[in-house]
Amino acid sequence: MSDSKKQQEEQKDLERENERIEEKMAGGEELSQEEQAKLMEKYDAESNTRDLTGIIGKTVFIILIAFSLFQIYTGMFGQYTAYVQRTVHLGFALVLIFMLFPARRGGPKGKVAWYDYLLAILSIIVCGYWPVYYDTIVQQIGGSTDAQLVIGSIAILLVLEGSRRAVGLPIVIVAAAFLIYAYFGPYMPGALAHRGLSLNQLVTSMFFTTEGILGTPLAVSSTYIFLFLLFGAFLVQTGVGSYFNDLALAIAGKRTGGPAKVAIFSSALNGTISGSSVANTVTTGSYTIPMMKRLGYHKNFAGAVEAASSTGGQLMPPIMGAAAFLMIEFAGESYWDIAKAATIPALLYFTGIWIVTHFEAKRIGLLGLPADQLPPKKEVLKKIHLLLPIVAIVWLLFQGFSIERTALYGIAITILVSLFRKDTRINFSRFIIALTSGARTALGVAAATACAGIIVGVVTRTGLGLKFGNMLVDIAGTLSFNVEMQLILTLVFTMIASIILGMGSPTTANYIITSTIALPAILALNDQLDVAVPVLAAHMFVFYFGIVADITPPVALAAFAATGISGGEPMRTGGNAVKLAIAAFIIPYMFVLQPQILMIDTTVWEVSFIILTALMGMNAIGASMVGYWYRKIPWYVRIIAFLTGIFLMYPGTPSDVIGIPIFVLLIVLQFVIKGGPTFGKNKKEQAASQS
Repeated sequence: MSDSKKQQEEQKDLERENERIEEKMAGGEELSQEEQAKLMEKYDAESNTRDLTGIIGKTVFIILIAFSLFQIYTGMFGQYTAYVQRTVHLGFALVLIFMLFPARRGGPKGKVAWYDYLLAILSIIVCGYWPVYYDTIVQQIGGSTDAQLVIGSIAILLVLEGSRRAVGLPIVIVAAAFLIYAYFGPYMPGALAHRGLSLNQLVTSMFFTTEGILGTPLAVSSTYIFLFLLFGAFLVQTGVGSYFNDLALAIAGKRTGGPAKVAIFSSALNGTISGSSVANTVTTGSYTIPMMKRLGYHKNFAGAVEAASSTGGQLMPPIMGAAAFLMIEFAGESYWDIAKAATIPALLYFTGIWIVTHFEAKRIGLLGLPADQLPPKKEVLKKIHLLLPIVAIVWLLFQGFSIERTALYGIAITILVSLFRKDTRINFSRFIIALTSGARTALGVAAATACAGIIVGVVTRTGLGLKFGNMLVDIAGTLSFNVEMQLILTLVFTMIASIILGMGSPTTANYIITSTIALPAILALNDQLDVAVPVLAAHMFVFYFGIVADITPPVALAAFAATGISGGEPMRTGGNAVKLAIAAFIIPYMFVLQPQILMIDTTVWEVSFIILTALMGMNAIGASMVGYWYRKIPWYVRIIAFLTGIFLMYPGTPSDVIGIPIFVLLIVLQFVIKGGPTFGKNKKEQAASQS
């Protein structure tokens, strides 16, 4: 049989397997680990890898271990010079990507194509060029040599192709567009025009300076991020993922609409160690979505709960999908300040989803799970030690330990803690698995940060970020009547830009792109208007909206992954996810307009009052989204409740003075008005409630 026929047969087998999985999930059954892996391959580019055996499989296995050992060594004993550290890191990643990721989805998984061997060899040559000729390169004066231009050009192409395979097409399209913009600068319209970069200047800046591929994003990947991903891999080997699920069941399973609240709680916990909305959706959703469907939630709503919760996991400290470590460099803030600032918004995000699911469960009369479907609380408490490594790294960071040391100590503490019980123990086999899985997880991040470095480099050389930011502020100014309105409109335009730029990109690349392109618009407000938006608040604003792109139609990767489990409709699932995560579309405006919510220059009393009014506002907005509060409410009360919620969440005393009395009145009316025209109840419902 020819290779083309074999590929066609493999593609048909894959399609049949996907159909079988979807039929299984439509019946409310849970997925096995193998079926979860297949579903992730379908929706998550980072999971679409080959399954290699024989000599090639062993070779890749050894390279993965070597990659992790290299990072542990440099974390323990100090990094090499910036260029050497980053190119060795990139070299490992590119070689492994071309060996593990086929050129196209559905490509042969059991062997490596001849051209992938060639690309892997080129990756070694290109990334090995810096360590071998380091002294020559740093001492030369002027432009690059012809050989260096060839090396640099190949490096750019390898990074683009590696990113396409390991991360997906969207980030490659953006990076390629920026390269074109850099070269054809003089031909760009209006304010976007610039002097342009020659081919020599472009290649040199992209690979022979720290302003391009080898810039800050890759620097963070080659130090902080890799070690924390490795820490997460060791945690997974203790069974902490399953423990999070059991803990969520024990805490939330009995409550009204239990499975939905289990999904929220479990996804928040898994988000602390997961770097992907899609991966979080598939792993936790494989058992929470079937539970929700069996209890009575509609398939589109069940998928939306998991997608919204899993996406929120990327906003959850301490790791925040690895973006927290990038924010250290981009925002110039300490890790502790970033984690502290992210805490209250993340908790409000999950509280908002919890409120909406609670009202939905009350509306359709869903109860919690029966006791026989819940894990024994004593058994859950026996494994509480698995949370110690996470507590330990937070404490170490608070004590001022470096991020690299904290991650290494976290790994050591995880291994030590795992020894408490036989079923959680990390033996030699699990130790090796953790090394290889940590390196695998880092491949997508390395490719994404290298590719995002191209974008950052072009923006740095052309000043595009500032130009784009000024354009948004000017457009907002022409549509505004006053400074406050211009501020709000600029934030709206920045929100839209961040959502568009964030579609289809992993968390790390997502934040790099939005903070490079969309962020300058907010910072420009500080220069052009009489406002003072804190830098950290601006970074958090674009970060939030870049993340919610994972549930915002039409792309909505997390929602699409959830429908693969629920059997629902992607657009409706995405729409429901947006409704559930409505807080994520409001909270960022809160911390720009009132930075105290990020615990910036504030007191405990100020923060407490802000949280109280925000919770009241989310209750009102949640009720308006579902159409149910303490009882069913009609359309006109839903509108009033929504506006009341906006008043309560909008920062400032005047809005609270309006919102609080109306909120209290709405609550009182639902208890006082009985009989008569109660909030949307028909006669049968009234009779039932009175009886």
